[in-house]
Amino acid sequence: MSLLDPPAAKPEKSRAMAFTIAGDMAQAYQLWKPGPSYTMNDFLADWGDQGYYGPVKSYEIDHLRSPRASSSVAVTVKVSPYSPMPDPSDAEKSRKTRVVEVWILPRDKSFSFPP
Repeated sequence: MSLLDPPAAKPEKSRAMAFTIAGDMAQAYQLWKPGPSYTMNDFLADWGDQGYYGPVKSYEIDHLRSPRASSSVAVTVKVSPYSPMPDPSDAEKSRKTRVVEVWILPRDKSFSFPP
């Protein structure tokens, strides 16, 4: 197994998140399928080790929904700098868990933040 060949992901797991956890930020950025306005520097500022949501060591999909009149799926994800995901009773570690909503466009599996 290598960073470019992670173990088979469960369908409910995000491949971009899985590569982020494995530390292959270039591959995670490509899986994000960014638009021209979302640069690698922007991606690292969000998801990198010093990023707003990073470092991501574990994550949990909280819920999915399909917004009306949209072809996207809204995914709410909890991300944590700890592995495994801390138990809610561990207040010190749980306070560092962030919740983020990302939108996935099923036709090309691209990610984005909600408009």
